Amino acid sequence: MNDHDHGHPHEHHDHGGRAAGRWHRLTHVVPHSHDSRTKIDPALESSRDGLRALWISLLGLGATAVAQAVVVVLSGSVALLGDTLHNVADALTAVPLAIAFLLGRRAATRAYTYGYGRAEDLAGIVIVLVIAGSAVAAAWTAVARLLHPADVTHLPWVAAAGLVGFVGNETVARYRIRVGRRIGSAALVADGLHARTDGYTSLAVVAAAGGAARGWRWADPVIGLVIAVAITVVLKDAAREVYRRLMDAVDPDLVDRAETTLRAVPGVRDVTAVRLRWIGHRLHAEADLVVDADLSLLAAHEIAADAEHQLTHAVPRLTTATVHTDPDSHPGGHHHTALSHRRRQAAHRPAEPSATRHA
Repeated sequence: MNDHDHGHPHEHHDHGGRAAGRWHRLTHVVPHSHDSRTKIDPALESSRDGLRALWISLLGLGATAVAQAVVVVLSGSVALLGDTLHNVADALTAVPLAIAFLLGRRAATRAYTYGYGRAEDLAGIVIVLVIAGSAVAAAWTAVARLLHPADVTHLPWVAAAGLVGFVGNETVARYRIRVGRRIGSAALVADGLHARTDGYTSLAVVAAAGGAARGWRWADPVIGLVIAVAITVVLKDAAREVYRRLMDAVDPDLVDRAETTLRAVPGVRDVTAVRLRWIGHRLHAEADLVVDADLSLLAAHEIAADAEHQLTHAVPRLTTATVHTDPDSHPGGHHHTALSHRRRQAAHRPAEPSATRHA
């Protein structure tokens, strides 16, 4: 846990003089949640970092594809043509991701109360589909070349273009994956993995050119099939990452860190529940705490505020948290239904008739 000095003087509040039942009814209708500017600004900054990574990688892959296209025209290499088209498709995946990052920066509305961060996860689905299409295209092209062999000219230029493709893709892949992991974007990481498979495809073009130089007409299609298998492996990893994000999966270590942080907050008797979920590349938390039953509402509010603040410092990329407090006389959410029914029954119970005065 990161100790954080708030620098806010606190007045002493009376912790007694309240019945546990009345305290419980008051605190259960006032959950505590903060979403301050100090937390939103880093989230917006992470979106800017993601957009910057997308535009830089788009320019890098675009330049790589243009250089390869020139060699395709000169050599007539079908393998290099496939690699060039693959690089173009990889560059264009930046478009849905960029749209998602821009949408994610929009403020929440009455209809989209959590904002538009989920657009990033939908963009991740598009990227996975593009990777799948690349695997199918690579396998289809390789089989077609096996059935219909063809000669390739300008082999040194083809090999050089393959090296250019590898360097360009690997550079973009490292950049996307690094930024994606830093800002917590599963979609950007998946896009980086996609660029890495394109780099391997480009290296395979070099190997195919070497085989063609030796007169091995089968080298190009066989290597193409190997590439298709490699893309399928990366597809599995990218699909798993995006699936986990869509299903609100988080690293269990983050949950452990959150629980440890909350238990260390003065006044917290127990932590009955901690829930974390990703909304785009930002984390949101919900926590249920147990505190003393004789606390005043204001004292319980202070504990919740302290817990929420410490939580946002301890868990990376956590921008919002909702903290709920239960008295130790009624810990856990399973008491809520019975308490609600009891309160409603008391509110609708008819008043007792007053005593009649006899003359």
